Amino acid sequence: MEFFAERGRPATLAEIAKHFNWPKSSTFNLLGTLSSRGYLYEPRAREGYYPAPGWLSLAEKIDRAAPVPAALVQFIETLCEKTHETAVLAAISGSKVVFIVTRESPQAVRYAAPVGKIVPLCATATGRALLSHLTGAERLTALRRANFEKYTPTTLMSVDAVMQEIERSMARGYFTGNGEYTADLGGLAMPVKFGERNLAVLVAGPVSRMQPRTAQIVQIMAQEIGALMASGR
Repeated sequence: MEFFAERGRPATLAEIAKHFNWPKSSTFNLLGTLSSRGYLYEPRAREGYYPAPGWLSLAEKIDRAAPVPAALVQFIETLCEKTHETAVLAAISGSKVVFIVTRESPQAVRYAAPVGKIVPLCATATGRALLSHLTGAERLTALRRANFEKYTPTTLMSVDAVMQEIERSMARGYFTGNGEYTADLGGLAMPVKFGERNLAVLVAGPVSRMQPRTAQIVQIMAQEIGALMASGR
């Protein structure tokens, strides 16, 4: 889907196989299956495949079954407007973090955070905020399964280091990111409990803008989380 969204036009079997570096035989089988299920079609003969409307129908059914409440969307929009930085609502997806609601900063230099973006659980402030929802034992189990990869010089590289950072962050009331996953990116995150959902909110931007405004942004985040909780939802 990402391939076709970026390409914006049909693609032949050979083009798809080349793009993904897949064997043509495997690509043929995959495209044949998707076509037979109605998810791909050929707009014009021999000009390639393109996603059929069935994908949209399926996505709409999924969204209707578990939609993101309007209150959470408004919450993220308000944070972006008040901080002038990118605001994100995130959830755990296996051993990763997935962005489910985002609003990017209007400033020219900003953190790009499209919906659906995946980031590491243990190497980001957002991931550590999500881990704080768990009990100590659950947190330890999750971290022992994590893949510790050194993304930048400041990446935390052990279970103990991440556990200690989570404890420090819980004590002060917010989580910080200091270019651990993306160099020169500063982030502030907090856990959010919304109904049965364990979520985290992130406000992020260039370190040069975020660090001098840490206290101000933390105050805005805490106020908006409080307002969300006070709404009774």
